[in-house]
Amino acid sequence: MAQLQDSGNLVLLQRDTERFLWQSFDYPTDTLLPNMKLGLNRRTGKNWVLTSWKSKDDPGTGDIVYRIDPSGVPQLFLYKGSVRWWRGGPWTGERWSGVPEMTRNYIFNVSFVNNKDEVSIAYGLTNPSIVSRMMVNESGNVQRATWNQRDHRWIGFWSAPKEQCDNYGECGANSNCDPYDSDSFICKCLPGFEPKSPRDWYLRDGSGGCIRKAGVSTCQSGEGFVKMERVRVPDTTKAQADMNLSLKVCEQECLKNCSCTAYTSADERGFGCMRWYGDLVDTRTYSSVGQDIYVRVDAAELAQYANKRKDLLARKGILVIMILSVATAVSSVVLFSYCLVRRQKRLSQNGQHEMFICSSSTLPDDHPREKELDRSGSDPHLPFFDIDTIVEATDNFSNKLGEGGFGSVYKGQLSNGQEIAVKRLSKQSGQGIKEFMNEVQKQLLDWKKRFEIIFGVARGVLYVHEDSRLKIIHRDLKASNILLDTSMEPKISDFGLTKLFKEHQIEAITKQVVGTYGYMSPEYAMDGLYSVKSDVFSYGVLILEIISGKKNTEYDKESPSLNLIGNVWKLWREGKGLDIVDYSLLEHSYPCQEILRCIQIGLLCIQEHPADRPTMLEVVFMLGNETSLPSPKKPAFVFRTQSEQESLIARGEVCSINDCTITMIEGR
Repeated sequence: MAQLQDSGNLVLLQRDTERFLWQSFDYPTDTLLPNMKLGLNRRTGKNWVLTSWKSKDDPGTGDIVYRIDPSGVPQLFLYKGSVRWWRGGPWTGERWSGVPEMTRNYIFNVSFVNNKDEVSIAYGLTNPSIVSRMMVNESGNVQRATWNQRDHRWIGFWSAPKEQCDNYGECGANSNCDPYDSDSFICKCLPGFEPKSPRDWYLRDGSGGCIRKAGVSTCQSGEGFVKMERVRVPDTTKAQADMNLSLKVCEQECLKNCSCTAYTSADERGFGCMRWYGDLVDTRTYSSVGQDIYVRVDAAELAQYANKRKDLLARKGILVIMILSVATAVSSVVLFSYCLVRRQKRLSQNGQHEMFICSSSTLPDDHPREKELDRSGSDPHLPFFDIDTIVEATDNFSNKLGEGGFGSVYKGQLSNGQEIAVKRLSKQSGQGIKEFMNEVQKQLLDWKKRFEIIFGVARGVLYVHEDSRLKIIHRDLKASNILLDTSMEPKISDFGLTKLFKEHQIEAITKQVVGTYGYMSPEYAMDGLYSVKSDVFSYGVLILEIISGKKNTEYDKESPSLNLIGNVWKLWREGKGLDIVDYSLLEHSYPCQEILRCIQIGLLCIQEHPADRPTMLEVVFMLGNETSLPSPKKPAFVFRTQSEQESLIARGEVCSINDCTITMIEGR
């Protein structure tokens, strides 16, 4: 038994027998764990497995075992005694077939070996400062977790089994478990099969599985294959694999043998051939990842599926036409509404109606002017007063204190003697009440709340990139598209410019660049090339805006040649990163190192080359853990003088500098 000790914290490792027992009693502050290995040495018979304790209080060897089964095509299994409890499936070249989360691997170096001497997998950490553990508990779950230094606790990010379709053989033989069909039974017979016991099936018991439909032949009778998408392939204990065959040859070889029931690529990237003989057990559907498998069916079934596919394509064509028609109609309504709003705004700015917001504290409830306060839809700390109240308090705007970007500032006094400062919006100002309210709301956004917004938006973008059923690129991530609810929780809005990516699609290109100036990544703004890294760039700009309280399109008066990105980069290189912090935060204490870390993450997100930028999964991990961060490279759009910008706009090479989103209708 190997024992590592650090500050009273123990990690027990056992590697001198055929099993590998791993259990952490507490977080080992500076202890780096060795790579974890599962598998079998075919020559010596030595087996590396992960086992549970007998109970929470008894560290003896339990009956839950996590190991690789080398039979047929090797697979990962979780056993409860001798019973197969959960199946991770065969290795697909990138992941276990039954572990779709491995496609988003970001902190592990995974090495899989399968040769005449050994079949094994080893997990190593890419960053030595990260502490991770994998354990099997006595109730029959395998769990992976990482240590969160900020909160001093383990954060679980993967476990199995976690839903009904994860249970081995849940629907019996020759069936598929589909947890995403909420309208009917999760168990579905594979094409060409029917329930073995219709009564049990009716009672929602699929354990008996399915059998081939009666009176059909799948041997030299015009049979073929039906494609099933996004599945964990069936149990490969009795399957055969040949890495030298193409998928087309694989189909031909399967057709030659009447006992061959299905085939697929042995590698998820399209290499090799894997064929099944006999029953197909433990197949299940995933929402976005998984392999395609081709199931053998008779001629009649093949014709039915062909007709269904034609009907589906026809319906999709009609749907596309309907969507385009509706989009055109909606765009017309939006354009009309926009023009109407602009007209109303011009009337308001021309003196038709004026309202002011007092930037002092609220009035007492019994004050005679309290009835004039409009609290509808606004924060109680931002009271509204009518023009008569403001005129009276400022003596008809006679005591001018100064002038700013919004307009002039006047000194005033309420009837209760409280002194106030009033900003009167200039008719020439492009700003309005919304912008002024945002300025006064800054007082509500301390650093704790700003960090929660930064973290919340990151999780939201991560969800649409990787966790939703469809892979979504937002393409217009900006401050005005982040809404705060009554609890100041962030919500990402305006998905009008989104693009949907296919499962393995990495990037795309468009001739019509849409988005908002100041948030578009360089590869998108210049070449129309967009990907998840385009959203990462926009998110990085957003981080810096939240910290600084300034827009990226605003120019520093002391350095007119720099925008916000350029100013942050300049100060960061000079070791003055905290100089960009919003002045309203200076009134309160704030964690300097945490803010500097967020600035560094923001700079990593806006690096010029997409490959240098982190993924949103890495961003979320960096925000939640105090691991070391790489040094950011020079960002894009660092230097831009006002004259250069105006020149580009005049030539039509970039969009305008206002907050309007450029939108062109194009098919998704």
